[in-house]
Amino acid sequence: MHKVKRIKIGGFRRLHEVKIEMRPLVVLIGANGVGKSSLLDAVSLLSASATGNMNRTLSNMGGVADVLTRLTKGVSNRLILEASMEVQGYNPLEYSLNIEPSGQSYKIAQETLIQQRLNYNEPFKYIDSAYDKIRYYDIEDSKITTPNWEHNNQETSLSQVPKMFQQPEDLRRILGSVTQYHVLSVDKRAPVKLPQQMKPADLPGADGEDLVSFLYNLRESNHDRYEVIEDMLKAAFPGFESLNFPPVAAGMLAMTWKEKHFKTPMYMHQLSEGTLRFIWLTALLQSPALSTVTMIDEPEVSLHPEMLSLLAHQMREASDRTQVIVATHSDSLIRFLKPQEVVVMDVDEEGFTTATWADSLDLDVWLNDYTLDEVWRHGRMGGRS
Repeated sequence: MHKVKRIKIGGFRRLHEVKIEMRPLVVLIGANGVGKSSLLDAVSLLSASATGNMNRTLSNMGGVADVLTRLTKGVSNRLILEASMEVQGYNPLEYSLNIEPSGQSYKIAQETLIQQRLNYNEPFKYIDSAYDKIRYYDIEDSKITTPNWEHNNQETSLSQVPKMFQQPEDLRRILGSVTQYHVLSVDKRAPVKLPQQMKPADLPGADGEDLVSFLYNLRESNHDRYEVIEDMLKAAFPGFESLNFPPVAAGMLAMTWKEKHFKTPMYMHQLSEGTLRFIWLTALLQSPALSTVTMIDEPEVSLHPEMLSLLAHQMREASDRTQVIVATHSDSLIRFLKPQEVVVMDVDEEGFTTATWADSLDLDVWLNDYTLDEVWRHGRMGGRS
């Protein structure tokens, strides 16, 4: 499986210049306001660059001018997004995108997709565009050329050029499949609390809108994986027995929770916030259809500290099938993680975000006597307000 090797973000909110070497599991820790959620948003922008949704995604964030880093002497003049992808047996594929404001809109000032080659001084260029000058490598002409079709200058060349080679397509697929999950809504009328349509579903949905369909289908089609979910729920809730899916109308299913101490099962709207969120997170992390990159913001919300050990285990297990990026400020969750899974985010003297892998901080002496969360609370890792 191809994986993202490195990301670099520049000029985005507090992320004036942040580079992270990616790993299968990346847990971002730090105080409120240090840039954890901003990094997830920046990766979502990288995803939008691959799917042709850059304009809409930036608009939803308030526009380029609204997200550019505020400096002491002004504002950053460019938003920089970079990603590299591992390619087995070859040098990494390197993608770079520079966007600058233009009135109320923006221009793509530079965009490249390149790969260094052995025994060549110059990299191979798949895309080499700047402003209105769009150029990509044409296989038939065997050279960099300009498109002979109408090109939307508000969207990237990555999302518009023809399918050229397998490796660039793999990069486009990986970036395009990035999925970001926020804290699950458990309001009175939240989708996770309501009956749901019986339909094929490979994931529980960002709002839990497909949780019932997903679990029902998984029980019928992949019972071993479904049993893993039930076993995880039994580990988290000792009284839990099973989930059931009674029909409530034509083509509609509810989901019930059966405990051994209760005669009748409970429906989803009768469960606690923490129980609902743990069911959803477990279903998500156990899904066989996870996207190539899965981002989760604050998964610890409403969860009892004892559940966080199970959550950490599931994130680690899921990272064999997807690159998992998590943002948290929970020291209780950090207790169950390893330094090589944790990126400490802090702010420097100028107020800009820094990002440092915890295993690069020489914590061995401290970890002989303290757990990782205690080392963090003692201020030995940074990332504290």
